[in-house]
Amino acid sequence: MTIETVWGEYQSSVKAFLHSKVSSSDDVEDLLQDILLKTYLHLNEVKDRTKVKSWLFQVANNAIIDFYRQKGRLNQIGEEDLWFEKEKEQVREDLLTCLLPFIQALPEEDAEMLTSIELHGQSQKAYAEEMGINYSTLKSRLKKSREKINSLFHECCELSLDKNGSVIDYEARQKGDVRCQ
Repeated sequence: MTIETVWGEYQSSVKAFLHSKVSSSDDVEDLLQDILLKTYLHLNEVKDRTKVKSWLFQVANNAIIDFYRQKGRLNQIGEEDLWFEKEKEQVREDLLTCLLPFIQALPEEDAEMLTSIELHGQSQKAYAEEMGINYSTLKSRLKKSREKINSLFHECCELSLDKNGSVIDYEARQKGDVRCQ
């Protein structure tokens, strides 16, 4: 695997990840160049091609930590540094709009449960009581429904996640499936 291939495939995702953690576009560009250099120097150390993406994002995460350490700001992040939280909220809103066709493609019982709990914020316990089902049964059904929707969703979208598993960016895959439009 060449540096050109890796960088061509992951540059935009790495940049989005950097923007999710660093507020200054100039700093993001500097970090991106640093990560490119580290990738060029150490890519040959990654023996398993399937781990290149995770390795690259670990390099990016370490670069961010080093950046804040150098600036002496690791624990001094201000309101102006959190601009990306607003962008994450916009990504969340965009994805919620995209999720509806996937939810509607599920069996009615699964769709109703996911809509109530995931979209409307109803607690799992309250939903279980309302539907007259055992709470542990609901948790099991919810897990299976989430797995179904996750599978459908990943057929159409490539997601970039932060270290907490929150979506920071997404890219639509080109598929013939109507749900992916």
